[in-house]
Amino acid sequence: MLAVSAGVAWWFTLPAIYLFRAVALYGLVSALVLRHLPLPMPGTGLGPANRVTLGRATLVIALAALVPQPQVGINGGDWFIIGLATVALCLDGVDGWLARRTGNTTRFGARFDMELDSLLMLVLAALVWRSGKVPLWVIGLGLPRYVFFAAGWCWAWLRNPLPERLRRKMGCVVQGITLLVCLGPIVPEHLAAAAAGSTFVLLLTSFAADVVWLFRRADPSRG
Repeated sequence: MLAVSAGVAWWFTLPAIYLFRAVALYGLVSALVLRHLPLPMPGTGLGPANRVTLGRATLVIALAALVPQPQVGINGGDWFIIGLATVALCLDGVDGWLARRTGNTTRFGARFDMELDSLLMLVLAALVWRSGKVPLWVIGLGLPRYVFFAAGWCWAWLRNPLPERLRRKMGCVVQGITLLVCLGPIVPEHLAAAAAGSTFVLLLTSFAADVVWLFRRADPSRG
């Protein structure tokens, strides 16, 4: 994590506070992993798939620590961010494949992967907003998962498990690609806003379909 963050700090000539933010975020992620890590874990330690996810987290954290930093997109900075985020998105398919290949698929691993994906989407949405190409509403592209989770504390039926759906996985891919396109320096503002808006509608439609599915199978006695 320090190597990645130091490389980002060198590229953008960032102050020491950037490294402090990165270390603090990594500490928070580590604490959450340890808090929810089921013991004993099958195999040795976290296992290869979760280690890939943790390695991917160092890239996401390096990007997250950039959000409060002004003018990181100048002098080719946008391309650097796009490159780093693309690697993080590509590694998203590696940890799942590795878990299935090694027989170490766990609920914890799936949850770890999903939460990291959600964080990456929120970070990319915030970076798009900071670029000035799309107004503040673009942050909404990174919020549905957190709104859905918060709503689950009010309505217990929203916490019921959902079946696997290719639609959900494809939506995450489209969401990530759209945000990367919006960050592209050669993409004009009106096209970035149109792409983000269209993806936002598709994302809300997907979440609405999940809510309807859960509502229809809800137990009225549980609220």
